[in-house]
Amino acid sequence: MDNRLVMYLHGGSGNHGCEAIVNSTCHMIEEIPKLLVTNSEAEDRKYSLAPLCDILQERKIREHFFAHVWYYAWRAMFHDPESFMRYRFRQVLGRKRAPLYVSVGGDMYCYEISKREAIVANSTFNRAGAKTVLWGCSIEPELLKEPEMVEDMKRYALITPRESVTEQALFQAGVRDNVRRYPDPAFSLQPEEAKLPEDFKTGAVVGINISPMIIRYEKEPGITIANYRKLIDHILQTTNNSVALIPHVMWNNNDDRLTLAELYRGYECDARVFLFPDLPCRQVKDVIARCRVFIGARTHATIAAYSSCVPTLVVGYSVKARGIARDIFGTEDRYVLPVQSLQTSDALIDAFQWLMREEDAIRARLHEVMPQYCAQAARAGDEIRRLWKQVTT
Repeated sequence: MDNRLVMYLHGGSGNHGCEAIVNSTCHMIEEIPKLLVTNSEAEDRKYSLAPLCDILQERKIREHFFAHVWYYAWRAMFHDPESFMRYRFRQVLGRKRAPLYVSVGGDMYCYEISKREAIVANSTFNRAGAKTVLWGCSIEPELLKEPEMVEDMKRYALITPRESVTEQALFQAGVRDNVRRYPDPAFSLQPEEAKLPEDFKTGAVVGINISPMIIRYEKEPGITIANYRKLIDHILQTTNNSVALIPHVMWNNNDDRLTLAELYRGYECDARVFLFPDLPCRQVKDVIARCRVFIGARTHATIAAYSSCVPTLVVGYSVKARGIARDIFGTEDRYVLPVQSLQTSDALIDAFQWLMREEDAIRARLHEVMPQYCAQAARAGDEIRRLWKQVTT
């Protein structure tokens, strides 16, 4: 048996939210030996994770033709959906089975396409005799109306929802005994100093993040980019602030840099508009922490802002955005602008103007709640220690 805790369903550090979850988790439980089974070993070694845990590239069945054919035939013949997972995680099953498996893909149950993957992985590890943890998660409440989902949730030894909407949905579905709510692990992430442009003036910059993901949810084609462009023009024309365009996900099929490059077009010669390069998660947090206010689409970019006490507007679309804002401010109204609600090209300007009017009150609220909130995120590590002690003694 392997004596390391296994973290799985990690998509790779090219998504700096994924990187931030693993980075902060590793610091929470430094004394426990850890193995990260990853979809992209190269990404994890490129950024911040290699010094923090062992890293293992998971097996990709689609890259091995004969294995793919064999396992597909086996699955079809014996109705065995777990066969692909046994291949994918073969290096940490059987004689190499670990005592505890922690699913660090917090968003897996937010999307129909990844829900099936998470369910089958959990079933596979449980059938092998291991305990599993669903870590820092959000779950769309509608999915918890499905009996298969409820059964899956009850297989976990521990679930740590990162916001109250998910917690309440679990409770209403009858899943209670294994649920302990904590803020997202990345609230405890420590920043690392980043190199800033010469003209970057801390406290006089509006940070902006936009993603291809939110554009897929817009109701009117082009309305999201139009809103962001008009907002940038408004900031440059009516304030003394600069604008920082900050990418947070660098995956080939979901790359913030492409959307930000489109947004940057026409501002290349404006010294008040900065387009940031790809940076590790801790340096991204440092850049965001230096902003006056932040407008972000990626969940963990907004978590970096919240935890740095930067007044934040979330351009969101899912349960995680609503739930986190509700837990911090008591409501998501005005703090989250659903991308689906963008109907005019001035909607984002209106939301920004409200943010600036309430800037001081929002910052004061964040200074009031964030020290305890971030400390609570870090204390989630005690739950892992408790389980680790149970399964290793």
